[in-house]
Amino acid sequence: MAAMSVGASASAPLWLRNVAISNDGKQIAFTYKGDIFMVPAGGGEARRLTTSGSYETAPKWSADGKKIAFASDRHGNLDIYVMDATGGTPVRLTSNSATETPEGFSPDGKEVYYSAAVQAPAASAMFPSSRMTQLYAVSVEGGKPRQVLGTPAQSLAFTGKDGSFLYQDVKGFENAWRKHHTSSVTRDIWSYDAKTGKHKNLTERAGEDRNPVLSADGTTVYFLSERNGGTFNVWKAPLNDMSKAEQVTKFTTHPVRFLSQAADGTLAFGYDGEIYTLREGGKPQKVAIDMNIEEFPETERIRVTGRGGALSPDGEQVAFASRGEIFVGSVEHSSVKQITNTAAAEERPMWHPKGREIVYTSMRDGHYNIYSAKIAREDDPNFSNATLIDEQPIIAADKTERTLPQFSPDGKKLAFIQDRNKLMVMDTKSKKVKQLTDGSTYSYRDGGFDFKWSPDSRWIALEVDDNHHSPYTDIAIINVESGELTHLTRSGYTDHSPQWAMGGNAIVFLSEKYGMRNHASWGSQDDAMIVFLNRDAYDKYNLNEEDLELRKEADKKAKKDKKKDDAAKKDDKKSKKDADKKDADSDDEESVEAIVVELDGIEDRVERLTPFSADLAGAWVDNDGENLYYLMSVEKGYDLWKMELRDPAPSIAVRIDANGAAMYPSADGKTLFISGDKMRKIDVGSDKSTSVSASATMTLDHAAEREAMFDEVYISEREMFYNKNMHGVDWDAMTKAYRKFLPHINNNYDFSEMLSELLGELNVSHSGSGYHGTEANAITDRTARLGLLYDMDYAGKGLKVEEIISGGPFDNASTRLRKGMVITKINGEELGDDIDATTALNNLSGKKTLVEVKDPATGATFEEVIKPISSGAESDLLYKRWVKQRAEDVKRWSNGRLGYVHIESMGDDSFRTLYSDLLGKYNNCEGAVIDIRWNGGGRLHEDVEVFLSGDKYFTQVIRGTETCDMPSRRYNKPTIMLMAEPCYSNAHGTPWVYKNRNIGRLVGMPVPGTMTSVNWVTLQDPTLYFGIPVVGYQLPDGSYLENTQLEPDVKVANSPETIVKGEDTQLRRAVEELLKEIDAKK
Repeated sequence: MAAMSVGASASAPLWLRNVAISNDGKQIAFTYKGDIFMVPAGGGEARRLTTSGSYETAPKWSADGKKIAFASDRHGNLDIYVMDATGGTPVRLTSNSATETPEGFSPDGKEVYYSAAVQAPAASAMFPSSRMTQLYAVSVEGGKPRQVLGTPAQSLAFTGKDGSFLYQDVKGFENAWRKHHTSSVTRDIWSYDAKTGKHKNLTERAGEDRNPVLSADGTTVYFLSERNGGTFNVWKAPLNDMSKAEQVTKFTTHPVRFLSQAADGTLAFGYDGEIYTLREGGKPQKVAIDMNIEEFPETERIRVTGRGGALSPDGEQVAFASRGEIFVGSVEHSSVKQITNTAAAEERPMWHPKGREIVYTSMRDGHYNIYSAKIAREDDPNFSNATLIDEQPIIAADKTERTLPQFSPDGKKLAFIQDRNKLMVMDTKSKKVKQLTDGSTYSYRDGGFDFKWSPDSRWIALEVDDNHHSPYTDIAIINVESGELTHLTRSGYTDHSPQWAMGGNAIVFLSEKYGMRNHASWGSQDDAMIVFLNRDAYDKYNLNEEDLELRKEADKKAKKDKKKDDAAKKDDKKSKKDADKKDADSDDEESVEAIVVELDGIEDRVERLTPFSADLAGAWVDNDGENLYYLMSVEKGYDLWKMELRDPAPSIAVRIDANGAAMYPSADGKTLFISGDKMRKIDVGSDKSTSVSASATMTLDHAAEREAMFDEVYISEREMFYNKNMHGVDWDAMTKAYRKFLPHINNNYDFSEMLSELLGELNVSHSGSGYHGTEANAITDRTARLGLLYDMDYAGKGLKVEEIISGGPFDNASTRLRKGMVITKINGEELGDDIDATTALNNLSGKKTLVEVKDPATGATFEEVIKPISSGAESDLLYKRWVKQRAEDVKRWSNGRLGYVHIESMGDDSFRTLYSDLLGKYNNCEGAVIDIRWNGGGRLHEDVEVFLSGDKYFTQVIRGTETCDMPSRRYNKPTIMLMAEPCYSNAHGTPWVYKNRNIGRLVGMPVPGTMTSVNWVTLQDPTLYFGIPVVGYQLPDGSYLENTQLEPDVKVANSPETIVKGEDTQLRRAVEELLKEIDAKK
């Protein structure tokens, strides 16, 4: 493969990131296409410093300019490396699986400071979140890291040789590349005094101030800010009074990023993908860069796997989509045919009843459209063995969006979704299109809703949310000929997943009506329900076994008689055979008897089928109306269950253990296809199961795929963003401005970051992009945990135990391990002071591990065998520990008068904890503190409002003894809600409702305005995703909660220096305020 040289004659390199100027002002380090480069500050040819093929980022210079520290994913996750500034082999300094990011060298150049979420001090009262990193330092020679701070500190600027520095903080959840917001979660610049341990907020305002650098004389701070309502620019301010800030650069539209400064005062930074320098009193100067590097086309052969598909009518082939392409493979054999070959995403293939055509959605026209692929040669038996494929758009591209095509069972019609929420039907012969719904039956614009054709091709069953009660859906049917829509349910609950059953005489669907009530927008248990479309089918369902057998015999006789009558009529018309042959050849489908749909009284023919509610993924009743098949998750994944309707004793028909699944019966009702990550073909009756493989190889052009994904983000945001005017952003112009970076990006880290910068222009929560490709990387180190907290000030060999975490591997009756003891060996490997001892646990999660322990008090050593746990499992234990500590604090500070509940998320589990604790163990307390800090959202504001707004109206009394206050299922006592900057989404909406419904007061810090609902969309490269806020919450005055900050009634912050010592100032104040409120009413 010939190399491509990119030099001065080519377009200038763009998307130059992580700009860092050397202390002598002569060189600038930066990143481009996943590598680190260096260029003279005055411009010239850039020299590549790293060439490993991994991703390198965040270069930092030592003060003497001899070394550069950076982060690299050479071992699957970002670790810290250091190399000579002239190049050479980098030295790995860290190896913990936590993401480690360099923040700078120590002033003497002997250590590299970096951020990582490894362990907060054992005494810390800070919420245990990986977002709240700690600051560490490690020798440039390698060795055991030391913890500098137990709280986040990024973008360090040292103010002296004593270890004091300026830094930018981290307060909560928001995407790092969001722009233009003014809220409590934005970053501030702080100072840290290493001598006193004190932290001071130097900016303390609602707006972004970040990336501080300090002038050589130590008097002036240069930083990046969005003050005055503009984009990020360079500002400067006196260190002793940063309120006197002055704007230095005057860039518009795009943000200035990555500020650094040389000793002579020269500033370097990035703007619009390029590098600039600026001297005091001068104007920004673009650094002209020549880039002469070998590059190769980004194509490779990869293996892809489908996680869902469609079974052919004959059950012999499966069509599936993967990596944006359509494939068809044999069920029994290994043959696979790639049907499409475009950069754009193709998805959702569906079969024509004859099995020689498939239709699917494609984005290749710059918008969604429907394409058809047909087997071109008569001699080719099927798709997987086809030599030629004829592919055409069903309707010529005209900028109208069309998705989710489905052929009618007779093949004469094609239903699809137009403009994301309208149901359309096209006559496949005349190509005439008819609109069945006008968009009012489905309010979301996420691409479509679930609909199914009836076996006679005359009706369509669909989900609707036209009752002004979204997102709760109902089931309806629509007459394809007349367009008349009839609701089958109006339950107020979520009814979904309709499926024609019993040969078309009934519709089976799922409903949460009888299940465990979810106290959120998801999580309910479902039941399989059935609605009988005619009285005859309903009557048959209600027959006992004896009468059913008699009915079967009568039906069999009637069918036999009808067949005789039809044969006689056929003989009478035999003379017309030749004349009719032409018509028969053109329309040789077997006639399907029309379904009898009796709408009168249909609401009385709805029945519950399942004997108990559960986590269901689909249901169907066979043609005879005797057996219910349904996908249910009980232990782990979804399995196929079966139950006789007249003998309801469900059992597993086929064990699948699928993470996700959907059920599709064949047109004749003889086969069930289970789609998902573990596809199965099931023979109805015998329940024989055949595993269906969906894998293939393809040639992937990564650059073309990135451009297609970029288009998908652009289109999806344009069509689905909750605010039609895109928050005032010229979305077309902004997208065009970012598109120019695509040729200069060759990896998913940079691509995701670029998408986040683009989406950040919209100034909205629930947005940005993410990349999680390293999660599946086989070379990724994963540091296991022992369920211990260590003394982070201990500098000796090994790991000194500060605390055994409850529920962890060492929390057992037989352990001899105690606080103060030292872990000295792991599986015989000594934990010296020259390594990060925690990394001896890399990749040991769940494996029997020999741990040697030394007791310093006696000098004795002993060994124990345990199974380390994952970092995620330990995080769960730390959360429980944190809640327990907070509850104990409230009990101590209130002398047992108050209860405490932390609402972890706005979901069902958290509500049940709230309900159980307040009406259980805290029922006899005088009130309760409701803590929602670090709640990432969900949908719970309604339930919290109702539950906490109880007002006693009478008391239940038995023989003079008061036994219960009424209402008994609502909390009737005073509460106070504790909130802070890391409250997100519905954790903004819930305290808003709490305050505005006058339930109680709010204590803590302001909550940023983030009350929208989001669709997180996985792109065709499944390691990438992005967010679209699709639902806004509007107040009576027309304003939205989004970007409307919620202020507390009592404002109080936790300081960095006290929270690490265990002092939760916010919680203490909440207790004091609620007690004052209670006492004032006595």
